[in-house]
Amino acid sequence: MANIRSRIAIAGLLILSGGIIPLATQSPVAATETTSNTDIARFRSQGYAGIERFLKMNSTELAKLRTQTDNPRWQELNRTLDSICQQRDCDASRLYWHTDLAAAKQAAATSGKPILSLRMLGNLDEELSCANSRFFRITLYSHPEIAQLLRDKYILHWQSVRPVPKITIDFGDGRKVQQTITGNSIHYILDKTGQPIDALPGLYAPQAFKRHLTQGAEFVAKYHQLADLERQEALDTYHQTQLTNLQANWKQDLDKLGVNIPLPKSIKSLNNPPAADEAGRIAISKSAVELPMLRLRRSFSRRSDILKQATDDPLWVKLGELHQEDAILAENSRQLIRRKQPQLSSLNAADKSSNNDQIPALVDKFQKLIAIDSIRNEYLLHSQLHQWLIGDRFSTDVESLNTRVYDQLFLTPESDRWLGLMPGDGYTGIDRDGIVR
Repeated sequence: MANIRSRIAIAGLLILSGGIIPLATQSPVAATETTSNTDIARFRSQGYAGIERFLKMNSTELAKLRTQTDNPRWQELNRTLDSICQQRDCDASRLYWHTDLAAAKQAAATSGKPILSLRMLGNLDEELSCANSRFFRITLYSHPEIAQLLRDKYILHWQSVRPVPKITIDFGDGRKVQQTITGNSIHYILDKTGQPIDALPGLYAPQAFKRHLTQGAEFVAKYHQLADLERQEALDTYHQTQLTNLQANWKQDLDKLGVNIPLPKSIKSLNNPPAADEAGRIAISKSAVELPMLRLRRSFSRRSDILKQATDDPLWVKLGELHQEDAILAENSRQLIRRKQPQLSSLNAADKSSNNDQIPALVDKFQKLIAIDSIRNEYLLHSQLHQWLIGDRFSTDVESLNTRVYDQLFLTPESDRWLGLMPGDGYTGIDRDGIVR
């Protein structure tokens, strides 16, 4: 029991968007008692103008209550704003998201902007969406420069691939811990017709994410001006150039470390559905949250642990250090973390005279994980996507591409209904292995 408690404590420090809180506070975003569904629909129909109108109408209260996150009125206003935006933590990002791809394509056709389409487990307007999507909200969408870039250059859309699995530990004395346990997310850059141009798999460091978004928007603007017969050639050239640059960057990074090895292959065999802990280790930042929970199932797992944590691999740690500046969080993101973790802040500590603020150390550790995650995603996963998007090697339909991404890159194939969480040939001693239908 002591080991379970210690592992949960570690997860509580890293989850940022969850942790040890009463389950009743984790309800999905819904219309408030004072703002009807009709009112929310009216705000949403106005897009960004509707968000600004709501914020202006409630600016005095929002400013007054910003540090009172337990205040029912603050929570009510934020639930309404999140419903208008269709994004949890919209107060920090103020981004407008489409949840229907057809509507997003219509908006893109009207504006001439590309679409940034997020695919994820769970829903972006819920607290307990998959871990990476929570990290997107905290580290990327809340970044003022990134948020402005998204507003100016993209039409935003999100779509749930499947519900996100959750695990609950009941301590039997009224305390419970609930967290998500697996799943990954990806941003697709689509042209105005919805065809994939590029994709950013998993969590990227803020500055790296910003560079890719800027580059993607600039390419799509030129791409839209080409004749249909010229577009595939331009797309092939774009991805081949990206692959060449990626290989050069890999060699340059390793030269700095005095190492000479080829870029590793990213594709894993899918002869058997991967276990959840194997898939979980692909994304380092979220694995720091989920692996303590996943370890609880290893005693009856059918698979051994076949992947080392990247944080145990000196090469990836060193590569992360080379790109640490990309992972520095904006002040707005740091404040959002602080707001979500009041139990770690000296501002709310019982002893006001003690220096008990754990947030700086938490942010520092989180930034290191982001840097490792970002560079791994770029070298291992993004390189594979560039290859898939060249020529006729793969269908340009985003849904087919997304299926392949979740099957072969994220190791969470649609064919495995249990996402690697079933015990297989191990014995649990529980009726039906605990399955409740």
